[in-house]
Amino acid sequence: METKMIGSKIAEARKKLNISQAQLAQLIFISPQAVGKWERGESIPDIITFSRLAEILGVDLNYFSEKYQAVANETGSNASLAKQAADLPAGNQKQKLSWDMSRGNWVGADFSGLKNLHEKFSSSNMRNCLFIGSVISGLLLKGNNVVNCDFSGSDVSSSRIQDSNLVNNLFKECSLKDAEFSGSHINSCDFSSSDFTGASVKSSAFMKNTIANAVWNRTSFKDTQIAEIAFDGIVEDCYFENCDFKKVTFQNLTLINTFFKNRSLKGVRFVDCQADRMTYEFLKNGKADLTGITLITH
Repeated sequence: METKMIGSKIAEARKKLNISQAQLAQLIFISPQAVGKWERGESIPDIITFSRLAEILGVDLNYFSEKYQAVANETGSNASLAKQAADLPAGNQKQKLSWDMSRGNWVGADFSGLKNLHEKFSSSNMRNCLFIGSVISGLLLKGNNVVNCDFSGSDVSSSRIQDSNLVNNLFKECSLKDAEFSGSHINSCDFSSSDFTGASVKSSAFMKNTIANAVWNRTSFKDTQIAEIAFDGIVEDCYFENCDFKKVTFQNLTLINTFFKNRSLKGVRFVDCQADRMTYEFLKNGKADLTGITLITH
C-alpha cells in the first residue's frame, strides 16, 4: 500500500468536510498527532480504523485503495463514487472496485471479527496479527510471511495459500474446507480441532504442526514433506502421493479408503490403528510397518 497516497486521500476527504485534524481525531478517539502522521504518509490506520474513517468521511472503503485512485484519475478526482460509476461505460458499471491489502507490513494489527474479507493480502509481512473469529474465506495469500498470528475460530475455507511461509501461527477450530496450500512452508502451527475437509497440500513442507482432533476427509497431500506430525481420529477418503514422511505417527486412528502412493513409508509409525482392506493393501504395498494396524473386517 502507498502510505503517501492514502495520507493525501485522508487529507482531501477531511478538507472537503471542512474539519480540522483535531476534530477528526476526536471523532475517531485518537490523537491529532496520529492523524497528522497519516496525512504525511508516515503511518497508516489499521483496517478497523479505515472502516471508521470511511464512515466519518462519507466515502467508500475502496476510496483508500490504489485501484480506486486509478479510476479517479480517469473520471475526475472530485467526482463521487456513484458519479464515477455512472460515467463509466455500461459494460464496466457492474465491476466492483477491489480492496487490495497486498504488499503491506502488518505488525500487531487486529483484524478479529472481520467478515467477507475476500480480497488479497499477497506479498505481505504479517507478524503478531489477530484474525480471531474472522470470515476470510476465499482469501488469496501469495508470497507472504505469516508469523505468530492467531486465526483461531476463523472461516478460512476455499482460501489459497501460495508460496508462503507460515510459522508458529494458531489455526485452532478453523474451517479450512477446500483450502489450498501450495509451494508453502508450514511449520510449528496449531491446527487443533480444525476441519480440513476437501483441503489440499501440495509441493509444500508440513512440519512440526499440532493437528489434534482435526477433521481429515477428502484431504490430499501431494509432493509434500510431512515431518514430526501426529495424526489421530479418522482419516477418510484421503490421498497421500509422493510424500516424504519423517517421524510421522498415526495413533489411535481409523484409516478408511485412504490412498498411499509413496516410494517409502518407513518414516511412518502406526500405533493402535485400524484400517479397511483397501487402505491396508496400499500400506502393505508401500512396505509400511503394519504391526500397529488392525484390519477392519466388517
